[in-house]
Amino acid sequence: MLRADRRKFLRTGGMIAIGAGLIAGMKKNANAQKAEPSHPVITRARNAAPISEAERNARIEKAQRIMRDQGIAATLIEPGSSLIYFTGVHWWLSERLTAAIIPAEGEIFFVTPGFEESRLREVMKVSGDVRTWEEHEDPFALVAQWMKEKRIHTKKIAIDEAVRHFIVDGINREAPRAKLVTARDVVNGCRLIKSPAELELMQIASDVTIAAYRDVYPRIEKGMGREDLQNLMYQTQAKFGGSGPSGGAQVGKGSALPHGSTIPEYIEEGSVILLDFGCNIHGYRSDISRTFVFGEPNTEQIRVWNQVRRGQDIAFEMAQVGTPAGQVDKAVRRYYESLGYGPGYQLPGLSHRTGHGIGLDVHEPINFVSNETMPLAPGMCLSNEPGIYMPGKYGVRIEDCIYMTDAGPKWFSTPPASIHRPFD
Repeated sequence: MLRADRRKFLRTGGMIAIGAGLIAGMKKNANAQKAEPSHPVITRARNAAPISEAERNARIEKAQRIMRDQGIAATLIEPGSSLIYFTGVHWWLSERLTAAIIPAEGEIFFVTPGFEESRLREVMKVSGDVRTWEEHEDPFALVAQWMKEKRIHTKKIAIDEAVRHFIVDGINREAPRAKLVTARDVVNGCRLIKSPAELELMQIASDVTIAAYRDVYPRIEKGMGREDLQNLMYQTQAKFGGSGPSGGAQVGKGSALPHGSTIPEYIEEGSVILLDFGCNIHGYRSDISRTFVFGEPNTEQIRVWNQVRRGQDIAFEMAQVGTPAGQVDKAVRRYYESLGYGPGYQLPGLSHRTGHGIGLDVHEPINFVSNETMPLAPGMCLSNEPGIYMPGKYGVRIEDCIYMTDAGPKWFSTPPASIHRPFD
């Protein structure tokens, strides 16, 4: 009895001590949080508003107008950025068909395995007709049945460019009278032009990446490799509120390859460092590159860096509403060739396009590439990154994204003015 009472006393006393310790720790953490003011970028990222149901419904209605204008009866989309764009559904690619079909008239249609129905309904950001199939059943027969109900089984069905072949094959098999066409004009007709809500999310994502760069820059040390730099940037973008950090770092000769080398190099005095990173806020991406020298840059490095910055400005100046996007790339290449680079994609010089579209995907239409004839329009978003690469030595790329307005291009992130202050 005494032993039992003693055990009870010790157990109770221990619990009291642990509880007191937890409370003290909680108070300490709370005080620490109060003592460290929140960075404004963190606050903006935390308070960022996701795309509303009303906006997604407006996107669907716009897609339907385009389909009706082009005589298309429906558009099929499977998991990926376009499914997120129209429905808010984040899903994974699988051998089991989950897809959405947007009809030119009426309610959106979802198809998914029976055991996934509850989960799908949880993540849908728009209302729709959900139909399911069991493991022994053919999902394409279900799609064909829906098409017959809607009397569109003999009409044009647009297929998003990201849809896999086995899905196209299955629809062809079960709905052989349907005419399958590309959904490029339908999807791009909606996604190319960003709304104010989309632009705001992309602005916050850019601000997060710039804040992370400024935080990481003074922590870069001699002896670090690209993995060290990548880890720092991934962690720091997450700290500032960015999701899905992406990108990489190159050191020394590896910077002469636009997407880097597999050969390890480590920072030493005079090393060229190329950082290319981004993140997302509610799915909308940033993509920003900076190049600088660890220590003092030499005369050649300063000259090449300044040439790349001038290339960025030329691209920005050329990117006006109504200008075919390919003219931007051509203008940059004319300037580089006047300096002795190239010609064309030859090295030393610019071996890739001047820029790419950006939004829910890091790379999406349209591009600053010489054969792109589409005129620039308000709401389009593209990267501006005309690098110069010198094989066996180093490369310089400075990348900032722009968005088009009625008055011309605007920067999401402001390009740096000097190689000596790459993040100002």
